[in-house]
Amino acid sequence: MGAVSLPINSVTLTNSNSNLTATSHYASLSFLNLTPSLTATKTLSLKSVVRVQAETEDYELKQMRDMAAARKRWESLIRDGKVKVLTPREAGYAVQLSNKPLLDVRPSNEHNKAWVRGSTWIPIFDVDKRLDAGAIPRKVTNFVMGGWWSGLPTLSYDSQFLAKVSEKFPKDAELIVACQKGLRSLAACELLYNAGYENLFWVQGGLEAADDEDLIVEGPMPLKFAGIGGVSEFLGWTDQQRAAAAKEGWAYRLVFSARLLGVFLAADALYLGAQQIGRYIQDIRSH
Repeated sequence: MGAVSLPINSVTLTNSNSNLTATSHYASLSFLNLTPSLTATKTLSLKSVVRVQAETEDYELKQMRDMAAARKRWESLIRDGKVKVLTPREAGYAVQLSNKPLLDVRPSNEHNKAWVRGSTWIPIFDVDKRLDAGAIPRKVTNFVMGGWWSGLPTLSYDSQFLAKVSEKFPKDAELIVACQKGLRSLAACELLYNAGYENLFWVQGGLEAADDEDLIVEGPMPLKFAGIGGVSEFLGWTDQQRAAAAKEGWAYRLVFSARLLGVFLAADALYLGAQQIGRYIQDIRSH
């Protein structure tokens, strides 16, 4: 493989869809109509709600501060040339023509849909399958705060990540590190560099930014669709599916239009069924 262009100055780390971004919205308490007649129990309950919200907001602020600090460290790694930058196409050339190893650090829910042929999969974060007292609240919060729409599961850091990488690759290996959108792979690059890996290449924009001809892909889905899920995927309302619809034409859109119509019909059926059940219960009570 010849010299590779490294557009370091053009690197941007903005990615609003990444799992590492702390973006959560909480309902305001301004709708509560407080009057002097509130009981002590209600007052105590309100104080508890306010305290929980304050603690949650503090946690979110800490996440955002940590994320901002991480971005500065990652920018420094790239700016100082400690981590080189490759486009998806350049990464494809390196893998196919020079047999450079590609380290896929995506979680299993993304990797199982599509992967690059010959890549090594070692996730830095993976789907949290625990059902203990600490994991369940996180899963519920993730689902309520948008997981139902995006299909993004609760992830947990794999503390054995570095050990697993060291089993596969020596410290002097030239590693191309990639994830779906580009942020988790930067986090992996930072860990690997601090652990002694100095020949690191980061795929800018992630595997999702690759064109069809850039990489040899295997799996049941296109690589661009590996990071989507949930209701948004079912209804075809993701950016990736809109782009595909623009290429495929009306037949592709018709599938998702039929799904949307089915959702409305199912909702109407549930509403009418609930009304009928309510009337039936009232009739029983009246007799």
